[in-house]
Amino acid sequence: MHPTAQFISQWLVSYLKTAQAKGFVVGISGGVDSAVTSTLCALTGAPTICVTMPIRQTSAEFNRATEHMQDLQKRFSNVELLTVELGSTFDAIGSVLPSNATDHQLTMANTRARLRMTTLYAIAQANGCLVAGTGNKVEDFGVGFYTKYGDGGVDISPIADLLKTEVFALARALNVVSSIQLAAPTDGLWEDGRSDEDQIGATYPELEWAMSFDGDPQALSPRQQQVLSIYRSYHRANLHKMLPIPVCTIPNELKVYLNQ
Repeated sequence: MHPTAQFISQWLVSYLKTAQAKGFVVGISGGVDSAVTSTLCALTGAPTICVTMPIRQTSAEFNRATEHMQDLQKRFSNVELLTVELGSTFDAIGSVLPSNATDHQLTMANTRARLRMTTLYAIAQANGCLVAGTGNKVEDFGVGFYTKYGDGGVDISPIADLLKTEVFALARALNVVSSIQLAAPTDGLWEDGRSDEDQIGATYPELEWAMSFDGDPQALSPRQQQVLSIYRSYHRANLHKMLPIPVCTIPNELKVYLNQ
């Protein structure tokens, strides 16, 4: 077994015992992050439930997810596969939301992610399992490219200390199906199948560079300056996802009035 995969799978086993849970639930998108995460969970030997949750999904994304899940089940006897069609549920929510919500594309894209989170937790609780997150380091701590209380709502994050390029390297070591290794990264929240690069305006290697940059921006090339600006803009805008929920701390001298 690859040393990094062994380390993460052992960490998963240790956390599972501490949490007194039975296994893992992983949402499968057809992307490399969920493929690697689900494989790492399967390597633990604990029950691993892989769930695909199509909502007007592109056929390419759904087919990749299905191919990976079937491959994983062939390789590991502890893997269970589920497909939960959420299209009608998404339509039902849309039918009762105000029009300014349903007309807002990003709002509805994030609603997809939150529906999937709800589904994963329902399955996890019913089976005594933990929801394993699929976010990588650039998404979770760099640009904040995930949905708050959507794919960001998880119990554990096995690959959140790995850069995207490192996730791809681990995918090769774990023999993840080639269709996923070759696919352009996408969040799976848009019917047109737009890639992460289409949305962000920079590749993951560029974002990884920007994440670690601490030099003089004036010495950079025009493209490097553009990428750094993109990274810092996303980081600032999404910092609220990465920090604890703000709590209003009431001074004791004011609390005293509540006891009068």
